[in-house]
Amino acid sequence: NRQTVSYTKLLSHTNALSGSADVFAQHSGSQCVLSSAWKNIDDYDPNLLDDPQWPCGKHKRVLVFPSLMTTVIEYVKPSDLKKDMNETFSDKFPHVQLTLSKIRSLKREIRKLVQEDCGYEEPTIAMAYVYFEKLALHGKLDKQNRKLCAGACILLAAKISNDLKRPEVKHLIDRLEERLRLNRRELLSLEFPVLVALEFKLHLPQREILPHYRRLCQTT
Repeated sequence: NRQTVSYTKLLSHTNALSGSADVFAQHSGSQCVLSSAWKNIDDYDPNLLDDPQWPCGKHKRVLVFPSLMTTVIEYVKPSDLKKDMNETFSDKFPHVQLTLSKIRSLKREIRKLVQEDCGYEEPTIAMAYVYFEKLALHGKLDKQNRKLCAGACILLAAKISNDLKRPEVKHLIDRLEERLRLNRRELLSLEFPVLVALEFKLHLPQREILPHYRRLCQTT
């Protein structure tokens, strides 16, 4: 007789992964404390990290007239703008351990790898973006584990959105290992913890995917 395997114990609140036994901590340099705004992974906003208002920060001035409201953004050096953007983001989301500019840089890397190196289309990239942003906003990513988690998100997105055969999965893992300079064993060991951190919600609603998909199509 086959023995039934239950994963019910893993379906507790995502904070269950935040203790000293948290598998993410094996690849992480620090522990995190979640803010009250991000204790529920369903609070995810697909437009948050791509909001064009982020780079403006204190350099933006809103002028209100009787029948018109306009925004003026003063000239500022790119380095100062980047610093201000990251500081503003950090103040609003203190539990997120990566800067906004680093998150966006990793997303560009994800797109290049998924689209150019592996040949997958925009829906797969969009799904990987959602998984990755949810982990970032839930305080699961830091400088040590960011590429491993990005690789795990790509792997899950490719599996869920494409009918991959075993050779294709092996090829994808080979590319992730090469391009992201990952340890294959560590990547595979992190795949299931990432799935748990996402609360097994790999089939995403359109409201989470479509904004990313549209932006990807507009910048193709």
